[in-house]
Amino acid sequence: MHRFPIRVYYEDTDMGGVVYYANYLRFIERARSDWVRRLGNDQNAMRLDGLIWVVQRLEADYRVPARFDDELQVETEVLKVSPARLIMGQRVMRDGTEIFRAKVTVACVSTEGRPQRLPAEIRALS
Repeated sequence: MHRFPIRVYYEDTDMGGVVYYANYLRFIERARSDWVRRLGNDQNAMRLDGLIWVVQRLEADYRVPARFDDELQVETEVLKVSPARLIMGQRVMRDGTEIFRAKVTVACVSTEGRPQRLPAEIRALS
């Protein structure tokens, strides 16, 4: 399981000091990018080779609001790997309490948008 720390800044919140709902998607995106980087997958090199990651599907559950200055942790785990898709579970935690959960399906496509096989180091996770 990959863990990625996030602090809630003022810019992440709405007028009530609560994290704006769309920002959870930004938080989990950052965590996925960090996870891929730690696996040794260079997304810039992939792009130069004509491949990019795309989110194909996302299911999200908002459980408890996060607030300005909270220290959060995004947990990312692999649920399923196929040659063309990767399904991950991601949770945003605050002090051991789950406040947001998502199931994210990602795929690789060419820069023209055509489906491609996942990089070998990702396929090896199955």
